[in-house]
Amino acid sequence: MRGKKRPQGRQTGTALFAYAMLAPDVLGLAAFIFLPIIMAFFVSLHSWDALSPMRFTGLENYVNLVSDSDWWRSLRITLVYALLYVMMVFWLSLLLAVFLNSLKQAQELFRTLYFIPFAISTVVAGMIWLFILNDKTGYVNAALRLFSLPTGKFLANTREALPSIAVMTAWMNVGYYTIIFLAAIKDIPASYYEAAKLDGAGPVKTFIHITFPLLKDISAFVLIITTIASFQVFDQIKIMTNGGPASSTSVTVFYIFRQSFEFMKLGYASALAFVLFLIIFMVSILQLKFTNANRQSD
Repeated sequence: MRGKKRPQGRQTGTALFAYAMLAPDVLGLAAFIFLPIIMAFFVSLHSWDALSPMRFTGLENYVNLVSDSDWWRSLRITLVYALLYVMMVFWLSLLLAVFLNSLKQAQELFRTLYFIPFAISTVVAGMIWLFILNDKTGYVNAALRLFSLPTGKFLANTREALPSIAVMTAWMNVGYYTIIFLAAIKDIPASYYEAAKLDGAGPVKTFIHITFPLLKDISAFVLIITTIASFQVFDQIKIMTNGGPASSTSVTVFYIFRQSFEFMKLGYASALAFVLFLIIFMVSILQLKFTNANRQSD
């Protein structure tokens, strides 16, 4: 009987140790993620300007946002930005990872150079790109004039401002996702590429039939993370355009910020934030289901 009790005691001790190690992360998630979500939903059921006491209004804020044309416009702008940003980051980082993996020399140098922009804070990067994209004295237009090409207004143009910010944000983050893709590519067995080479497959066919299909899991991760990040974009919008010109870059988070701190509608802003959370959650679930369906079909 004693011999049977000892392993059970060890298992209990191991389980307690595991729970103790997980406790800080769980408490951090509860304090900084789940509790704010619950509080946001609670505040969204009230009318509150942060100065006077809260007044319970039920679902009135949610009813109001249905007819808020500015909210729907900000959501459309966010969707366009998400499409531009996610596609740029995904394909550029994937192709750069393939390029780096093909290098025999200087791979570490290029990997470091690509990663450097990710280490820059968004505020600093936004200020740098303000100078680069300036329509009068910016370096981009100076380069275009040098080659006698038409210049652009960039951040001062309603059609060019949002793509310009997407390019700037992609420039910051491509290096990070390139490293992730590169690590996944290096895990692919070399025998696959050797067999493809013996069959006479070129680089393009090798990428289409070997590299890309074997990166489905990491591709799903990158798509989900970049999509979530694109729906939460704010810093570069605030620094570079402040929602302009003509509200063409007023994304959802920026619109929520204005409702909170400019118009002091904290209850309404909380309702908008909670709806945005639900949208991000549903988009992430749909992406996971889509990737799982593709994996099962293979």
